[in-house]
Amino acid sequence: MSLSLFSRLCQTGLRATSEFIRFARLSLSMCCLVLAVVIISEVTALSAERPRTFTNPINIDYRFQTRQPSRREAADPVIVLYKDDYYLFSSATSGYWYSSDLLDWKLVTMEERAFNAYAPAAMVYKDALYYGADGAMFRSTDPKSGNWESLGRVFNGGDPDLFVDDDGKVYLYSGVTYDGDITGVELDPNNNFRPIGQRFVCFSANATEHGWERRGNDNLGVMNGDTFQYGPWIEGSWMTKHDGKYYLQYAAPGTEYNTYADGVYVSDSPRGPFTYAPYSPFSFKATGFIGGAGHSATFKDKQGHYWHISNMIISVKHEWERRLGLFPVEFDEDGQIRANTLFGDYPLLAPEERKDDSVDISAGWMLVSYGKRAQASSSLEGFEPAKAFDEVVQTYWSARTDNEGEFLTVNLGKQCRIDAIQVNFAEHEATALGRTTELYQQYRLEWSNDGNTWEMLVDKSTNKKDVPHDYIQLAEPVTARYVKITNVQVTGGGTFSIRDLRIFGSGLGNAPAKAPSFEVYRDKSDERNAVVRWEPSRDAEGYVVRYGIAKDKLYLNKEVRGKREIYLHDLNVGVDYFFTVDAFNDSGRTLGTPQPAK
Repeated sequence: MSLSLFSRLCQTGLRATSEFIRFARLSLSMCCLVLAVVIISEVTALSAERPRTFTNPINIDYRFQTRQPSRREAADPVIVLYKDDYYLFSSATSGYWYSSDLLDWKLVTMEERAFNAYAPAAMVYKDALYYGADGAMFRSTDPKSGNWESLGRVFNGGDPDLFVDDDGKVYLYSGVTYDGDITGVELDPNNNFRPIGQRFVCFSANATEHGWERRGNDNLGVMNGDTFQYGPWIEGSWMTKHDGKYYLQYAAPGTEYNTYADGVYVSDSPRGPFTYAPYSPFSFKATGFIGGAGHSATFKDKQGHYWHISNMIISVKHEWERRLGLFPVEFDEDGQIRANTLFGDYPLLAPEERKDDSVDISAGWMLVSYGKRAQASSSLEGFEPAKAFDEVVQTYWSARTDNEGEFLTVNLGKQCRIDAIQVNFAEHEATALGRTTELYQQYRLEWSNDGNTWEMLVDKSTNKKDVPHDYIQLAEPVTARYVKITNVQVTGGGTFSIRDLRIFGSGLGNAPAKAPSFEVYRDKSDERNAVVRWEPSRDAEGYVVRYGIAKDKLYLNKEVRGKREIYLHDLNVGVDYFFTVDAFNDSGRTLGTPQPAK
């Protein structure tokens, strides 16, 4: 082979090799580009699919009452679905709200006295929405406009519930008496819903057998003058028909207690006879950040899933200082109705995200701010920063002023993933009375990993909406150790004050390794009582005691922190229960094993 031929072959080989390398590089670049597009698409998809959430108490413009002390109130709620919108009526509101999704509510103010009454009723009958309070009835086919036709006074009875049966018959259930009854009567739709015939008694109070009906925050009775009273206020009736059964729900023992709950009687007829459901109360939340789940309305959403809108209790500035909570409801395979209040003031999936009848709609985010070290720009005596992180709605931190720049900072103790934040304003020494359009809260939330350099998390410095229990779900999670809230402006008088600054996400650790061993002792002399005791778990922040009438029906629950035992006074006589104790921390929950009482 000649040298020139060899040289040409080498040059050809080099060119081929060079082309191959260039092609390989181009191919690798294209692959990287495709991979990058795939990764970006996945991230975008994850971001787009991030579920919408909410938490309790729901964040609406609760009305300040017109008499001192200055405090907000809403209670005794009713939600009905009418013409593809939900309508929320509540006590002492001077109006009502409507929403397309059960999350974003618009207020319709009303001057009519009945729309500021206590314990309203509502129903949809044929093509109209009906509202009742203080015995008066109103009809509207355009409730968003605030136009209502008065039907006059048509019935008597406190805490009314209007129920339309499948056959078109209409019934009124009512009752609000100490140690009293729930009664019913049929109404005549052809005569402005006047009563037909005589009232019938559905059932009566029975605190001697139903431990949860006993008055007080611990169902142990309350002082009334020189005597102890155990009997309940029986009130807040609500009828739901499901699979041919009539579930007549009612509230006890009193709206000012965190033990305020709903029980149920069941019948094959709207007139009874009614049989007590031994699993009562079916809606119960006596612990956690805010308690109370009584005097409620059970309704279906647009997807056909059941919900329960309930009272929630503060009762500090006034015994009727109340808020509203929304909980998912199901009927299990045995027809047992259940409102799921487990971690019911943690983030929950929005109603539109609920894909089936399951009531397990937790967003999976834990509280990462409980008991963490905090400092503030200033504090009033008795209202220290730690009280904004104690998971007690009745206590709060207050700055000395309402000046711009007053701040509250929490050190989470480690880097945590933050998904959502709830800001519960306390309105210490507020002066607002009645409803006004000039109520709003302006603030900034910032995050940091060193406590010195801060980045904006949420900027609400120009907010003009009343958000007393503001809930912010972040578009994307943030990993941070410190969170700071800084006041820009508060209206309504008083100081910059916060009941709790609640931060949800993950401590980026592990859930407790195991649930604690425990024992349950039922009081043989009074079956309404029991005590649950457990061994502490080293890596647990708190515990959930769950109990119910079967191993797979542990629907009642109490959240416990800083204790190794809890006394229960809400059991039913003659009913066997199973119990378990779960352990939880800022990174998850570990389930216990059910067992009966000894």
